[in-house]
Amino acid sequence: MTESLSLKEEIVKYKDNTFTSCVDEIAVEFPLTIFINQVEFATMVCSPENLDELVLGFLASEGVIRFRKEIKDMTIDRDQGFAYVELYKDDFINQQSFSKRFIGSCCGKSRQFYFQNDVRTAKTSMVTTTVTAAQCLSLMKRMQADSLVFQNTGGVHNAALCSTEELLVSRSDIGRHNALDKLYGYSLLNGIPVKDKILVFSGRISSEILTKAAKIGVGIVLSKSAPTDLAIRLAEDLNITAVGFIRGTSFNIYSKPERIIL
Repeated sequence: MTESLSLKEEIVKYKDNTFTSCVDEIAVEFPLTIFINQVEFATMVCSPENLDELVLGFLASEGVIRFRKEIKDMTIDRDQGFAYVELYKDDFINQQSFSKRFIGSCCGKSRQFYFQNDVRTAKTSMVTTTVTAAQCLSLMKRMQADSLVFQNTGGVHNAALCSTEELLVSRSDIGRHNALDKLYGYSLLNGIPVKDKILVFSGRISSEILTKAAKIGVGIVLSKSAPTDLAIRLAEDLNITAVGFIRGTSFNIYSKPERIIL
């Protein structure tokens, strides 16, 4: 069963010095607690759709698993807000790895802050994929047009996995990290190689988003918003092309510009 990402609420609207009653569409917020081998691992606040993809992508992103086949069983209890995951292995948690910051070098060029598990799971991109400027604009336009939930609520983030020519799959979530995890989970569930794919994203490219993209394995990230300075430095270290402010007929390339061509 797929639950709605939004619901109707009666509100009071102010406009032109007048209060009126009306019905507005509101994004749904859903807490999901993940148990691994009967041990509580994490609680996520998310949109209640594609939860199997979310859990799988999150666990892969956190370095708990690498492949779908490592999961023995997974059950989603929507009524209680629980996800139960059984792994074939028992020694899956080193709590320090998931909570302790680590100062290290990605590939010797600069010192950056990571979580310890990020050092193990973030991949330096080796892709040779190129995309034209016109395709960047087109892919962003398609992703935005595909998100009816955002158009109706303004309360979710959107992300899409694309080839240079088309949008392959898109996901929406109230959490920007969650939207990327759903794409990661989708690719793992369906055996889709991602190295030659492009990640199109609606939100700001922060260091965490850039690291998440590196974990997924893409080499090009397109966003309609801005990057942070640390995200740009990470993109250089991880050999990822970061493009921001894709709006109308223009955009800015912040790292590895050779992958964007005319």
